[in-house]
Amino acid sequence: MRASFVFSEVVTGLRRNITMTIAMIITTAISLLLLGGGLLVVRMIDNTKELYQDKVEVNIYLTNDVSASDKDCKADPCRGLRSQLESDPAVERVEFENRDQAYERFKRIFEAQPELVKLARPEALPSSFNVRLKDPDRPEVIIQTYKGKAGVDSIGDQSQFLDRFFSALNGVRNATFFIAGVMAVAALLLISNTVQLSAFTRRTEVGIMRLVGATRWYTQLPFLLEAVVTGIIGALVAIAMLVGAKLAFLDDVLAQPIKSGVVKSVEAGDLAFVSPILLLIAIGVSAFTGYVTLRLYVRT
Repeated sequence: MRASFVFSEVVTGLRRNITMTIAMIITTAISLLLLGGGLLVVRMIDNTKELYQDKVEVNIYLTNDVSASDKDCKADPCRGLRSQLESDPAVERVEFENRDQAYERFKRIFEAQPELVKLARPEALPSSFNVRLKDPDRPEVIIQTYKGKAGVDSIGDQSQFLDRFFSALNGVRNATFFIAGVMAVAALLLISNTVQLSAFTRRTEVGIMRLVGATRWYTQLPFLLEAVVTGIIGALVAIAMLVGAKLAFLDDVLAQPIKSGVVKSVEAGDLAFVSPILLLIAIGVSAFTGYVTLRLYVRT
């Protein structure tokens, strides 16, 4: 088989059906872009879960009178609560944070929003015990034990917020995958139609080649490679768009949450992990669709 002939046939087919080729590249690129975006969201969720895995705490907020009168937790009921928490078998570590320390932490978290910081006052923030559990999946043990005790105003479970947060991220991921699936169907149809159209426009020359002894595989290979080449180009465009989206959009939008440690950023390693997957999917799907189309609909 002459490689130069196959190459020239592929170039000819792509150039002859240039509008279909461009449409197929664009559709493939968009579907792979959405798929890649969904995969990056999955990576970000996993990395963010690792970020919080050892940091999930239960916060026991003290009443206003205790917060105001006992900043060092040296008198009851604060001292008694601290002693009970430190001896609790379900507790790994206890940290006391008075309202001044809470205010300093508040200012660090919202330093990018000075107007909000100006509105806040230390008196508005209660003292608290930040409790890290030996089993982070069982915050109800602390809630049931300490809720309603003297000096306790309320108990906050960070895992509930994280569940809502990750549910929102999962919703974004699922929506992205759904749209990517719709676009993938459109890309498959375009690939199939392009292969059929390319084979139809060259049916005479292919028929002559078959008459002089060329095998079916030899005559169909250029059409199959056309689908693969457009798939590869679409994947490369999608990867370039993902890199551009990270540099021009994600890094700016998520700058403050990343700096505050709320979420993990999308790193170059995440893009390096996703990019080969998109490329392999593009090659595999294009080759499979082209092959099935040729076997079922093209009799050359």
